[in-house]
Amino acid sequence: MNKLIVKSMPVTPDLSVGKVSNGPSWLGLVGAAMCFIWLLVAVFGPWLAPHPVGEVVSDNVFDSLSAAYPFGTDYLGRDMLSRILVGARFTVGLALVAAVLASGLGTSCALLSVVSPKWLDEIISRLMDAFISIPSKMLALIMVSAFGSSVTLLICTAVLSYTPGAFRVARSMAVNIEALEYVQVARTRGERRLYVACMEILPNMLNPVLTDLGLRFGYIVLLLSGMSFLGLGVQPPDADLGSLVRENIGGLNQGAPAIVIPALAIGTLTIGVNLFIDRLSSRRGRRSGGH
Repeated sequence: MNKLIVKSMPVTPDLSVGKVSNGPSWLGLVGAAMCFIWLLVAVFGPWLAPHPVGEVVSDNVFDSLSAAYPFGTDYLGRDMLSRILVGARFTVGLALVAAVLASGLGTSCALLSVVSPKWLDEIISRLMDAFISIPSKMLALIMVSAFGSSVTLLICTAVLSYTPGAFRVARSMAVNIEALEYVQVARTRGERRLYVACMEILPNMLNPVLTDLGLRFGYIVLLLSGMSFLGLGVQPPDADLGSLVRENIGGLNQGAPAIVIPALAIGTLTIGVNLFIDRLSSRRGRRSGGH
């Protein structure tokens, strides 16, 4: 009787399963360092400024880089280093406050929408759809034209512009989590809607919400800087980074540091936030893939 011999081939484990490709880790560290530096500048900048922010310190306008004026001088002969150290407080501070409010309001509305009856969910969702259909800069122009420019109005405009986006991101996650078994068990044992939203759903969507918060921060920095460049943002004698670019636009044909450095400051701030957020997202994806 013939014997059938079956040779077993060695099984090579597929190491690609559950593996999430991410960028070099040093990019995330660079982004975190840039964010940390700008946070320090926003907090301590006014005390580190070598000159009073409005003082004319040089007879030379659009002066080049020097030991006395590391970032040159502006169109009036004021020290640009001092103005950037002070202006960063407005850019970072306003954007951070607006991003936290927009993300918090959008997430709260999303949780309310998910645990509420269907009719209330429809009302909140359609209201957010109406707001998200308005371009952010158009809404900002309408608000400023109607009520004038002020710090409070800029924050409110940014919150109205970016709350609907935060709502849609948070609601998409909350809907998926709300259908899971442990949430249904909490409902079955008679837990209140507020408990289900805050104790069962929110903790399991907190990391993506924080990631979205960082993205909203970058968007709001660009929105506020764009408004200031148009002359509709922070008003004199105060100035943010966008205002510094606008008021020194006359030095563009000379390549003056007074216009280049504020633009670079806005770029490094937004790039640093994006690198940091991308790193956080990739780490979360790697942890999810490993489970």
